[in-house]
Amino acid sequence: MSQIKSFYKSKERNKIVVDSISFTAVILFTALTLLPIWWIIRSSFMNNAEVFGTTTFLPKNWQFSNYNFNPSVFNYFKLVGNSLMIVVPCVVFGTVTAVFCGYAFARLRFKGKKFLFSLCVGSMLLPGMVTLIPLFIVWAKLGLVDTYWPLVLPYLCGGGAFNIFLIRQFFMTIPKELDEAASIDGAGYMRTLMVLLPSIKPAIIVVALLIFITNWNDLLTQTIYINSPDKFTLVMGLKAFVGSFSTDYGKMFAAICLSFLPGTIIYLIGQKYFVEGIVMTGMKN
Repeated sequence: MSQIKSFYKSKERNKIVVDSISFTAVILFTALTLLPIWWIIRSSFMNNAEVFGTTTFLPKNWQFSNYNFNPSVFNYFKLVGNSLMIVVPCVVFGTVTAVFCGYAFARLRFKGKKFLFSLCVGSMLLPGMVTLIPLFIVWAKLGLVDTYWPLVLPYLCGGGAFNIFLIRQFFMTIPKELDEAASIDGAGYMRTLMVLLPSIKPAIIVVALLIFITNWNDLLTQTIYINSPDKFTLVMGLKAFVGSFSTDYGKMFAAICLSFLPGTIIYLIGQKYFVEGIVMTGMKN
């Protein structure tokens, strides 16, 4: 009897040790992840001399004036508006078309479905740099350079291979009995899709979040297609603080903090569904 008690005590002691080590590791990795973000935030309240001349965890003299931007240099609300003119249509069109494509690959029967789905998934292995120049030539010949259309129109085609794959995998987790019940009630493909939509709500939110974050931070593509300063987005507007002879790092860090604020708020609102959507992808009943 004493041996059994000692065994359970030893097992419980080992569990406590393992949990303590795991908790310490999580805290450490979290701190390492948040440190660069905090470094940006604390640097946004410093001047150039302090940014490069001190390694203190907190600013000695809080420069709140860094957040007082000259509209002629960095018009925050104008830049946010331009970014939303790209992001909102991309999120709406990309999410809706991804749902349609995912539903078709998961539920409909048509010739070449497996080949098309394999082609769609395989396209994720293709680096974006490979298609960058050919796409630019196409948009230039269509006369759409220096407009938002090259950034929005691609999201009318499913919103990206990964988004289609994610939606399709979620549809695969739904029992086909729901489709059969809807069909017995006289529902067509569209009505059946409407019946299934509440079941894939986490996946829809995940796709919308991914599209939002991708386009909100897409400096490369926006820089290639947008040339007019009055059409600059928020991430492009950050270049205003980089001069030929000097750079105002305090104000630049302040602008960076304001630039990732909307994305952070959107993520915090939908983080529950984001985690659920990623975890459940690929699970099938």
